[in-house]
Amino acid sequence: MPTDLPYAADAEISLSWDELDVLRQQYNNELEKSHVTVQTKFNYAWGLVKSPQREHQVEGVKLLQEIYRAEAGRRRECLYYLALGHYKMGNFDDARKFNELLLQKEPGNLQAQSLRDLIDRGVAREGYIGMAIAGGVAAVGTLLAVGLVRRAIRK
Repeated sequence: MPTDLPYAADAEISLSWDELDVLRQQYNNELEKSHVTVQTKFNYAWGLVKSPQREHQVEGVKLLQEIYRAEAGRRRECLYYLALGHYKMGNFDDARKFNELLLQKEPGNLQAQSLRDLIDRGVAREGYIGMAIAGGVAAVGTLLAVGLVRRAIRK
């Protein structure tokens, strides 16, 4: 489902498997040499977060959190992708937290503004699904209660 938000393309566009594999190979090569550069780690995390596969997103968020904690100078660029990764995984509270941190630093950041809209839509969608489930449970409970009452009346 493509969005009409011009700056939220990262939420929907993944790298090809070949492109992600290039980033993975570079990361693993540096890992084997016991020295992974921050840029290589970031590039690989970025590719993983953009993936449609949840396990990739989880790994990408983990790597971004490591960079965020260890590299004060790289925190700003990690914030958007941490928010994006959590959004794609459905962790809307964490997505909102990281996105709001970015917006505090850069209120005019169009990517973060459009991601905020996507997060808000996700929260609303999750709320509607929750209400539908609760309504379904209530309906089933009502039907069971009516059935029990009818059975008791018949006896």
